[in-house]
Amino acid sequence: MSFGTGKVWMNGTLVDWADAKIHVASHVVHYGTGVFEGARCYQTPKGAACFRLDDHVARLLDSAKIYRMDSPLDHAGWEKAVLDTIRANSLKACYIRPLMYRGYNQLGVNPLPCPVDMTVLVWEWGAYLGPDADKGVDVRVSSWNRTAPNTFPAAAKATANYANSTLIKMEAMLDGYAEGIALDTMGYVSEGSGQNLFIVRKNVIYTPPIHSSILGGITRDTILTIARGLGYDVREEVLPREVLYLADEAFFCGTAVEVTPIRSIDKIAIGSGRRPVTDAIRRTFFDILNGELPDTHGWLTFVYPDEAHLREGAAATAARAR
Repeated sequence: MSFGTGKVWMNGTLVDWADAKIHVASHVVHYGTGVFEGARCYQTPKGAACFRLDDHVARLLDSAKIYRMDSPLDHAGWEKAVLDTIRANSLKACYIRPLMYRGYNQLGVNPLPCPVDMTVLVWEWGAYLGPDADKGVDVRVSSWNRTAPNTFPAAAKATANYANSTLIKMEAMLDGYAEGIALDTMGYVSEGSGQNLFIVRKNVIYTPPIHSSILGGITRDTILTIARGLGYDVREEVLPREVLYLADEAFFCGTAVEVTPIRSIDKIAIGSGRRPVTDAIRRTFFDILNGELPDTHGWLTFVYPDEAHLREGAAATAARAR
């Protein structure tokens, strides 16, 4: 199912995509007063499963709290809305976009009189940075910095924050790069336009800390967990720009990009082109999704539980037969 088709969940009702509309005077249109999430549903051997849905919903509610938005749904209600939307569209794998925003009432900077509206969109979405991204992408350091502390809250995944991201992304693409890397206001490495960043040097994995104006990514946390589980030395440290050019490996991570290696930064090739650490992490990540490794962390929420149960039963029967 492509973008622009199927059903959209809006304030508790499933509507046709073409009918999922808001008023042009909605507060979010004028002032960016919304918070959202990006999650994925994967087709696993046990059936369709959302990856870390619980954590994505928790962050959505945290973002809403920071922006003083009272969610009409609790945690369980949001999870149900996501699963109901996937089921309504009969999808086995998809991208998931839950959104809370200030709707139509009055205009003016004060958002409080405006209602908090909700929606969930789902669609099939492949490789975010293109079909060949797994071979490595070329990126640049952006001329746009991430926002300073105590301006926009970096911990919130808010629509307004992404005005900065669009500037980083457009600049990179217009200059012929796949993506940009932003620095924080002190000139240290922050993140991509919509993804976290890791580098590898001398078999040690580094990533910028939360206070470098990054979003605390759920995939980032997944990578930290996987890397430490594989025995790597992982350090969250402030990183000067020049270490990017000295990295043996570098990669982006995020819901959209998953784990995507970086081939060059500012036209400087990264390492020798070999990526043993990135490949090991990427392989483990997808092995969990493909059922090659057990989901020991409880990261998967199955969309069609009966299907998963039947698959487990069939596998057990086949094992006994052997």
